[in-house]
Parts: sequence; structure tokens; C-alpha cells
Amino acid sequence: MTSTPWPAEGWRKSSYSADAPDNACVELARTPDASILLRESDEPHTVIATTPATLRAFARAVKAGRFDHVSR
Repeated sequence: MTSTPWPAEGWRKSSYSADAPDNACVELARTPDASILLRESDEPHTVIATTPATLRAFARAVKAGRFDHVSR
């Protein structure tokens, strides 16, 4: 048995996610060293680690529309 580098519990998601199809959403967790972990709820084994400062900068850029030109 191997351990995972991310917590099995403590993941949080927005209350707005309840309206998402299949309840799919981005979940966040904080590690003991204050890193922020992100994952897609329907892909829980794929985890991205970042710092609070980087996540804040990303959120500001999204709110400012800096990624609106990116196509799906």
C-alpha cells in the first residue's frame, strides 16, 4: 500500500458547484506546508499543487478577462 501526497479529506468546493452538470467542479485543499491543491471532482487522482500567491494571481487574471480569448 502506498500513500498519496494529498489529503483524503478536507477538500472544499464552491456552493455554486451544486448546479454544475453531474456536480462536477474544482475542489481545493490546503496542505500542512500551506500549499494549495486543486483537482477536478470527477478526476480526483489528478492533483495540481500551487501556492496561495500564485492562485490569487490566477484568480485576478481570470476576473480581469485575461483568458477570455482562449478557445475550448
